[in-house]
Amino acid sequence: MTDVMMSRWQGDRRTVYRRLKSRCATVLSIVAGIILILTLLSILWMLLSKGLSGLSLSVFTKSMGPPGTHSGLGNAILGSILQTGLALLIAAPFGLLCGIYLSEYGGKDNRFASVVRFVADILMSVPSILVGLFIYQLLVAPFRHFSGFSGSVALAVLAVPVIIRTTEDMLRLVPVAMREAGAALGAAKWRVIMSLCLRSARQGVVTGILLALARMGGETAPLLFTSLGNQGWSWDLSKPMASLPIVIYQYAGASYEDWVQLAWTGALIVTAGVLMINIVVRISSRPQ
Repeated sequence: MTDVMMSRWQGDRRTVYRRLKSRCATVLSIVAGIILILTLLSILWMLLSKGLSGLSLSVFTKSMGPPGTHSGLGNAILGSILQTGLALLIAAPFGLLCGIYLSEYGGKDNRFASVVRFVADILMSVPSILVGLFIYQLLVAPFRHFSGFSGSVALAVLAVPVIIRTTEDMLRLVPVAMREAGAALGAAKWRVIMSLCLRSARQGVVTGILLALARMGGETAPLLFTSLGNQGWSWDLSKPMASLPIVIYQYAGASYEDWVQLAWTGALIVTAGVLMINIVVRISSRPQ
């Protein structure tokens, strides 16, 4: 009888200990979540309080200029859109094709696929400034010419591994039975991949592309070594081109109040753009 009571007492003690650990972990998780939310809210509040006052139509319609001339950020916004758009056009097809290859043809026994997967994982963790230096040595230094195109290539290098890994992971979630059904109907493998697998994983693939776009939108270091910047309007990607991240970097430490105000306003515009992309990602990734 004593052994039974002792066993029960030990069992109750372990139960209490487990419940205590569970509650401690829950409390720590809630505290970490609150800290994260407060940090985000404080950043948004700081950007709104300092950047909203400088937001006007002239910010979008006027180009950069000397201090005291009521200049704007229109050329930088245009440059960011052009460079990011071209980078997405370069990265999306390349990342999709690599992701499809790794998912559909890159089995465990495929050494080349393992190397590609390993390289993609490394590229995801490479600092963006190293990518900028690499593209500088590849496209800028040999020609002694900065350009918006080289900036787009640098941004594309940062986006490709994100799209590759997202595409591969989403395609692997497609049931094998769906592939077998397509093959049973006589469809070729490429037709099964394009018409069934990609269509089923479309939501997740688009989410990965949008996340890559959000990452490219806020990068500064690669553009410092590639597109450099431009004070005027420019549609020519073969010449130096302005961008919002570079303008924020240059104006934030200036001694002129109007330039500092433009830096805060530009930071607000970039943050709002990235936030809108993340909201679109969240909405599009909801189960239908």
